Amino acid sequence: MKALVVAGLFTALLAAAPARAEDTSGCTVPAYLLATESALPKVADAIKTRKRLDILVVGSGSSALPGSDGASMSYPARLEAALRETLAGVAVSVRTDLRPKKTAAEAAQGFGQLLDKLPQDQKPDLVIWQTGTVDAIRSVDPDDFRAALDGGIEALQKPGSDVLLINLQYNPRMETMLSVGPYNDTMRVVAQQHEVPMFDRFSIMRHWNDVGDFDLFGSVHGYGMARRVHDCIGRSLAAMVVEASRINPAELRIQR
Repeated sequence: MKALVVAGLFTALLAAAPARAEDTSGCTVPAYLLATESALPKVADAIKTRKRLDILVVGSGSSALPGSDGASMSYPARLEAALRETLAGVAVSVRTDLRPKKTAAEAAQGFGQLLDKLPQDQKPDLVIWQTGTVDAIRSVDPDDFRAALDGGIEALQKPGSDVLLINLQYNPRMETMLSVGPYNDTMRVVAQQHEVPMFDRFSIMRHWNDVGDFDLFGSVHGYGMARRVHDCIGRSLAAMVVEASRINPAELRIQR
């Protein structure tokens, strides 16, 4: 029963409501939340040598939006749009492999098969793995969660891809029902040990709520807010990818 109630909190941003014109101002992110000591060398090489960047987002239900325009408004699509705008002359493709209601361990079981079946020229330069929500809802043992992350990252890196982790989304109401700290902490530790960047979606969304960019406390939000949140996540994620690639976008424009 608790899992069903909590799951409702995580999907509240996707509540159906008439879409309105969205304000895409605001939702700035403090620099320290996008800074990372872990680099993305495969991404850098793809940008410099091939002028093409292929990204695969492996996510859960919160990586998607409902509706006829959901695919184009979800954060993976907004990530692609932001990277295309930033990386002049680079062909950017972002694909998704959504695994709703799966723990990290359940999702990771299929990573080898997922990447093995792709032709060599279609293997991603970067895999973005968004996880942790279902593990928190199901109260998965943090040690088991950590082992699943270790195995999943190793499987994703095996074909030569860079990996970037995304942690849980933030909802202030869920903190009274879930112990999310151990899962966020575990993801930070694992990311550091494997030297992969982690996009701290939880802290970023909490910042937006605290400064008033979004009111995430309410139990139901309109579809317009969901689109805004996904757009802001996509643009912020693009900024981290560029930061971790150590590429200067201005130099790309000069080279054209």
